[in-house]
Amino acid sequence: MQRVQEAGAGVAAGGGAVVEMVRGMGVRARGAARGLAGVSGAAKNAALNAMADLIWEKRGWLMEENGKDVAAAEGEGLAGPLVARLKLPEKKVEAMARGLREIALQVDPVGQTIEAYDRPNGLRVEKRRVPIGVVAIIFESRPNVTADAAGICLKSGNACILRGGKEALHSNKAIAQIVREAVKGAGGGIPEDAVQLVETTDRAAVGALATGGGAEGLIDLIIPRGGEGLIRSVVEQATIPVIKHYKGVCHVYIDKGADADMAVKIAVSAKVDGVALCNTEECLLVHKEMAGKVLPRIAAAFREKKVEMRADQWSLGLLQDAKLAKESDWGMEFLDYVIAIRQVGSIDEAIEHIARYGSQHTDAIVTNDLAAAKKFVTEVDSASVLVNASTRFADGGEYGLGAEIGISTDKLHARGPMGAADLCTYKYIVTGNGQIRA
Repeated sequence: MQRVQEAGAGVAAGGGAVVEMVRGMGVRARGAARGLAGVSGAAKNAALNAMADLIWEKRGWLMEENGKDVAAAEGEGLAGPLVARLKLPEKKVEAMARGLREIALQVDPVGQTIEAYDRPNGLRVEKRRVPIGVVAIIFESRPNVTADAAGICLKSGNACILRGGKEALHSNKAIAQIVREAVKGAGGGIPEDAVQLVETTDRAAVGALATGGGAEGLIDLIIPRGGEGLIRSVVEQATIPVIKHYKGVCHVYIDKGADADMAVKIAVSAKVDGVALCNTEECLLVHKEMAGKVLPRIAAAFREKKVEMRADQWSLGLLQDAKLAKESDWGMEFLDYVIAIRQVGSIDEAIEHIARYGSQHTDAIVTNDLAAAKKFVTEVDSASVLVNASTRFADGGEYGLGAEIGISTDKLHARGPMGAADLCTYKYIVTGNGQIRA
């Protein structure tokens, strides 16, 4: 967490050299965005497949570069879950390549007609999807974001400037080099500067990307991905539109109409299958009529996985070795092997708890009661609401987006996992035959 806070510190500070470097990248990205406007969907797909092929072909070198980052992180005592996010074993490299190929298979969002109609005066009005332009992504720890972001931005016709954390510098540089090499080799008129990586570890680069001191007027959108400290620092300083989520305080609610076996499976998996990710379950809510049926089984599984349980006083006896929860535990994003557990007397109490302590990210209900499921999905105001499924599915790849550029808890423009279509805006195309407005 300290690393996250340091990454956000000094966002507005920095020397002129870094500002000029970022501004130069912005100028080149703006030119590349104009060049991308005329690139065909087939050319973009060819480049995406070339990126996937080259990442897989050079996986040995990529994993060696990643090993340097992992060794440094372990030497500095970075927390285990964060080191796990940093690692790129072969299966993750394969997933990166597969994600790029899945993006290539998707329908090209650029140029799609959202709606079209004729006016009484004969004007033809068309609302057409177009790229945003230049997108900057600031992220931490997870080097696969470099490939995901480059792929989604390319598919949506946007130039991108990527700035990863210093803990993944070797990995990010290797991936960016492979991506640019593949784009150049694929041809099709795609500008090489459509994908650029900020290679300096100077924190002033973050401020230069986010504020008028560097790239205002050149960058159209900034997306911070990382800890709450970094995201808040970017938002507070930004003079450029930002899409973000601060944290993922995700809940699983086991309703009185739940299947006990299903409830245990989902509640355990949603916590332990990726504890350092924003879609992991941080709080388990259990209807009091189900508590005795599921909590002892869930507790046994959590003990096996070394998950620390912090529970309300009514649940302590069913969990055996849980700690009494503090008020601050209910809205906490632990990102670790820790979970808050609370019994509720009704679905209304569960929904009220989520409204008070949640982060509008992802929440799930386990129930066989159709009315309860309908009530939950209607009244829980989160970007993703799941029924009888783990919160861990709140992910671009799992939603069929190939990969994601991030998860938004905002309500304007984009919400939830963001794919290529979410990196588009729209313009109105109006065609006439000589009409004038009297």
